[in-house]
Amino acid sequence: MTAMIFQLLGGIGLFLMGVVLLTDGLKALAGGALNRALVRFTGTPYKAFASGALVTLMVQSSSATTMTLIGFVSAGLLTFPQAVGVVLGASLGATGTSWVVSMLGLKVSLGFYALPLVGVGALLRLLSHGRWRSLGLTLASFGLIFIGIDKLQNSMQDMAGVFDLAALPSTGVISRLATVVIGMLMTVIMQSSSAVVATTLTALHVNAINFDQAATLVIGAAIGTTVTSALAASGGSVSAKRTALAHIAFNLVSGIMALLLLPVFLWGLAFAQQQMGLESGAVSLAAFHTAFITLGVVIFLPFNRAFARSVERVLPEQGPRLT
Repeated sequence: MTAMIFQLLGGIGLFLMGVVLLTDGLKALAGGALNRALVRFTGTPYKAFASGALVTLMVQSSSATTMTLIGFVSAGLLTFPQAVGVVLGASLGATGTSWVVSMLGLKVSLGFYALPLVGVGALLRLLSHGRWRSLGLTLASFGLIFIGIDKLQNSMQDMAGVFDLAALPSTGVISRLATVVIGMLMTVIMQSSSAVVATTLTALHVNAINFDQAATLVIGAAIGTTVTSALAASGGSVSAKRTALAHIAFNLVSGIMALLLLPVFLWGLAFAQQQMGLESGAVSLAAFHTAFITLGVVIFLPFNRAFARSVERVLPEQGPRLT
């Protein structure tokens, strides 16, 4: 039991460190190009959305994109309506982690083969300079991510033999709400929805949990990730707080819709599995993650400016007080 818990915690830690270092490495490797892209290609809501999605896919962290965005808005480099489009794009871009884990991390056991990446990357990081130094950090972080996934998979297989979590109730309203809350709490504790999603995908892959439980955990992770932006904006300007509120509102509404429409999503996934060859298990969960965030984007993006105005009414500018 102790070895199983240690392996689970170690796997989560390795994955988290890999994601954090990957974000730092890619930012350094790009030499500020990602930040400049956020500022430059946000002229229209659709351009802002595309910029947010692409940058988040690159750095594999919606929290990093959102916190950078809050800083830009506070500095006046971006207007709040532009920031709303980036927020929507960042939420969709964050689903890329689901596809990386489900299509690559779980299908091929890369933990052993990722070890040389860590070694080569560490040597480059220590012995080289400039872009090569940043490339070394990026390579090492990729290795840590896949080693973490491998450890998670092993620990989840052991856990499935001890605890049959999949047998717990998962279809009732109370059960689903409780699982969503668990996903939110896990994300708040880990400060990374990517780590929660990776853990959930791994648990589903080894049948430690069922698909309903996995889907509701992912919904909880999507909602819980907004806590990071809320904390980042808590002491910032009104525009920064508006950006955080837009992030919270979008992910919360998307999560609620996913929960209410979960039977519809499950039917759609079953249809895609039978008629379109969609793989069951982790790949289908990645498709679900992308689908419900995409639904939110389809609803919010065409009304980007109206959404921004509604947030501005909730958090109006505070003029100087007369004394």
